[in-house]
Amino acid sequence: MKPSTHRRAKGVAQSLDPDDTPQPEGRIRADTAADAPWQPICRLDELIPDAGIAARAHGEQVAVFLTESGLFALDHIDPFCGAAVLARGIVGELQGHAVVASPMYKQHFRLDTGQCLEDETVRVRRWPLRVDADGVLSVGHPETIHILEATHASATIA
Repeated sequence: MKPSTHRRAKGVAQSLDPDDTPQPEGRIRADTAADAPWQPICRLDELIPDAGIAARAHGEQVAVFLTESGLFALDHIDPFCGAAVLARGIVGELQGHAVVASPMYKQHFRLDTGQCLEDETVRVRRWPLRVDADGVLSVGHPETIHILEATHASATIA
């Protein structure tokens, strides 16, 4: 008998999913199909105001932000360096818009549109969000950006 297999974190209740996989109480089970219209990522009360979190939805990385202006979700990949860092950027306001500053090269992306303020030819995708009655935050499929809107991209992003 291994001690680690019989220990449970103090105060963590267990519940069973339909497939009998133990899950901590309150844990959200993500849809297994990447083509599901909405994928739950976390509870709204788990978000920290004016900070980002990285989540995986529909097989891609998404940066989610909670600000005084509302909830926003953008691509997590910085189009200038290709690194998954936008959720770690500094959230603030610039030129009257809520923005996130990339931690790599410090470009600012508008949270409401994904538009880069320093380079008007660059834009990251926005992702729709919804919160259900239980406070679960889900991510929908991203918008489509055509090559003319994002010249740094190699092709149309779906």
